[in-house]
Amino acid sequence: MAQIDIRPLRTLDELRACVSLQRETWGNEFTDVVPTSILKVSQRVGGVAAGAFDDENALLGFVYGLTGVENGRIVHWSDMLAVRPEARNLGLGRRLKEFQRREVQRLGGVVIYWTYDPLVARNAHLNFNIFGVRIHEYVEDMYGDTESPLHRGIGTDRFIVAWPVPDAEMHNRLEETHAAGVDRELTTAPILNAGNSLPTGNVGAAARVEVPADINGMQEADRDQAIRWRQSTRAAFRRALDAGLTVQGFVIDDCDARGYYLLAKASR
Repeated sequence: MAQIDIRPLRTLDELRACVSLQRETWGNEFTDVVPTSILKVSQRVGGVAAGAFDDENALLGFVYGLTGVENGRIVHWSDMLAVRPEARNLGLGRRLKEFQRREVQRLGGVVIYWTYDPLVARNAHLNFNIFGVRIHEYVEDMYGDTESPLHRGIGTDRFIVAWPVPDAEMHNRLEETHAAGVDRELTTAPILNAGNSLPTGNVGAAARVEVPADINGMQEADRDQAIRWRQSTRAAFRRALDAGLTVQGFVIDDCDARGYYLLAKASR
């Protein structure tokens, strides 16, 4: 870890390596590749395009995002993050995100937005329990058909999450998500899509939404079952959010290979 350097992408070789890593991650037919020109020029207007490099200057991972203005405040949209398979479990994703947050902080930004698939349990854990995000919006089939094998078949439903840039606000949010993970009222709340079923009945003051531990493996082994998970979680989140609940935290139960979103009223 001490020999891995996180820094902006500068040279043409570094920019080209980022484009190659995008294709390796999302597939050669991926239609939303960010080209070298945009990776380069966006950094001149507040964008962040940074990589994790080993001691031989090989690109192990990258993060890319754009800075803009929302209702008079500076905000950032984190568009892409990828780490090579052989470099995962080294904490590079977290280091890249922290580098990005510091850059946005330096620019005067107050929040970083990004999307992730609610079905991916490991990303839910990372987002809520490591970064301390809040749910901003649930969007059905946000990106349509991107031709990526990671997306094909089950749609591209996404949570838009908001990550506080100020240190104090981020730490307060992390305290909230960690407290939710040990709150018995939340961790034992009714599961809206129990057994991968579509939700029925009224939503109470607290609820859980269940997701599989490894949706990517399931998608490869049994696409029909993965599609049913998308349908059940989409309906459950819609029902809960419409009832005024929001995600307070996320826990993983290794015994039953399930993850659980913990939902309750925002004022709770």
